Amino acid sequence: MSKYENVTVNPSIFKAYDIRGIYPGEINEEIAYRIGRAFVVLLQGENKDRKLKLAVARDMRISSPELFKAVVRGVTDQGADVVDIGIASTPTFYFAVGKYGYDGGLQISASHNPKEYNGVKMVRHHAIPVSGDTGILKICNMVIKNEFKDARKKGVVEQRDDVLKEQMVHDLKYADLKKIKAFRIVADPANATGILFLEELFKHLPCKLIRMNFDLDGTFPAHQPDPLQDKNMVDLKQRVLKEKADLGIAPDGDGDRIFFVDDKGETLPPEILRGMMAQVFLKDHPGAKICYDARPGRITEDMIIEAGGVPILTKVGHSLIKETMIKEGAVFAGESSGHFFLKTEQGTFEVPMIIILKLLEMMSESGKPLSEIVKPYRKYFHSGEINEKVADKEAKIREVEASFKDADKVLHLDGLSVFYKDFWFNVRSSNTEPLLRLNLEARTKEKMEQMRDKILGMIRS
Repeated sequence: MSKYENVTVNPSIFKAYDIRGIYPGEINEEIAYRIGRAFVVLLQGENKDRKLKLAVARDMRISSPELFKAVVRGVTDQGADVVDIGIASTPTFYFAVGKYGYDGGLQISASHNPKEYNGVKMVRHHAIPVSGDTGILKICNMVIKNEFKDARKKGVVEQRDDVLKEQMVHDLKYADLKKIKAFRIVADPANATGILFLEELFKHLPCKLIRMNFDLDGTFPAHQPDPLQDKNMVDLKQRVLKEKADLGIAPDGDGDRIFFVDDKGETLPPEILRGMMAQVFLKDHPGAKICYDARPGRITEDMIIEAGGVPILTKVGHSLIKETMIKEGAVFAGESSGHFFLKTEQGTFEVPMIIILKLLEMMSESGKPLSEIVKPYRKYFHSGEINEKVADKEAKIREVEASFKDADKVLHLDGLSVFYKDFWFNVRSSNTEPLLRLNLEARTKEKMEQMRDKILGMIRS
């Protein structure tokens, strides 16, 4: 009997985009085993009379090997076959599902969370994401009930170790390698899975790669693998300046988000980078739709329109953005948190290696330092995301909205978005905590600070 067999399931680990909790208190081998079984039941209901084949991958966290074994046992006990692709970044996992025509897959990872966390991301065929609305809540109910019927025949497990090399062949087609100059580049993947694709990618480039924290280590000895937090970017920025490097690169824990540092040691804002990439992909797809999330980043919309594209506003969250991309037939999308998605023949998902390649190609063609390329786009002033704990999130959002009745435009796509000519903001609820998240942007620093403080006063009152 498993020591976790009589575990109490905490439904809060089943989130809008994935499953995530603290190991072993919230997620452990028994929970992982049930998740594997429940996921097969979910997909089997959509694929009648057909034996399923699912990819399963994992990150380098200390708890990932045991959770991986438990998920695989759950999948095979429920009658589906498993393709073990080993330790892999989440984009590599997505690529495998799409490239080889698997029926779906599960990735054992807690992304950028601290070392004590772990979790599961799930996709259907073509790496179509499973979100709260499209399956995670059903899986939660099955895991809680734990009423699975044994399959007539268990599934089998095979291993595959060529996925990253196949992904590299695919991604390299998106750039003209002969154009890329011999840049000096510092990379800090924070001892996480980004190491794998960075090592493989730079074998094919003329650049000098200066490595920081390049040993896979699920205890994250240097810092948490979350480049969205400025404190985790300090060492990289300092190293870029010390080495007189042209670029710094920082993937997150599972490699599906990526951040860059310019030659001046400044973070390249994701809203500017996604605008730059939108313009790159619009050259090959004139008039295409481009998606971006509801958090303020006006420069993205400006750049899409300037390049003749059609901007599509989406809810926040990688699963929700991908679902919107697929529905709208969008070519490219970028999220404020550092996710960058591309529609490919394998599916629609994050493509960090392609983003690196296109950025290096752009830098090479311009002949300018990255800081000079970006400078014209640093035209708005952003508050950053500010989180405030409140007792009644929806009531507080209504209270804020009532104070801006004269706004030029109000949207309720994801929380509350309010637009004026000289400032605009979004207030939305956290999916998992009693928090409101404020993102505000303005045409001047003074206006940004004034309105930021005014709205925070309302939220805190």
